[in-house]
Amino acid sequence: MSRMLYMVIERFHDGRAADVYRRFRDKGRMAPDSLRYVSSWVDLEFQRCFQVMDAEREEDLREWMSHWDDIVDFEVIPVRTSAEAAAAIAPQL
Repeated sequence: MSRMLYMVIERFHDGRAADVYRRFRDKGRMAPDSLRYVSSWVDLEFQRCFQVMDAEREEDLREWMSHWDDIVDFEVIPVRTSAEAAAAIAPQL
């Protein structure tokens, strides 16, 4: 099965950033074993987290997000690496 990268934009519910970090501290990522965290960045106002996840199935993302959707809204975008994008567009150049 082919793995896929996803850019996940997490929008913390108003005033809930501390709740997000507290839950993560206490319970961890709560992701299925087949879902792999790659990296993340948080904006300076603690309103959004931009996270790259590597998954075998989109269902794995949904399972992970279900543990957080009471305090976070999610936007999920399938992405590819720059090298993969360059290879895919090369025939059109």
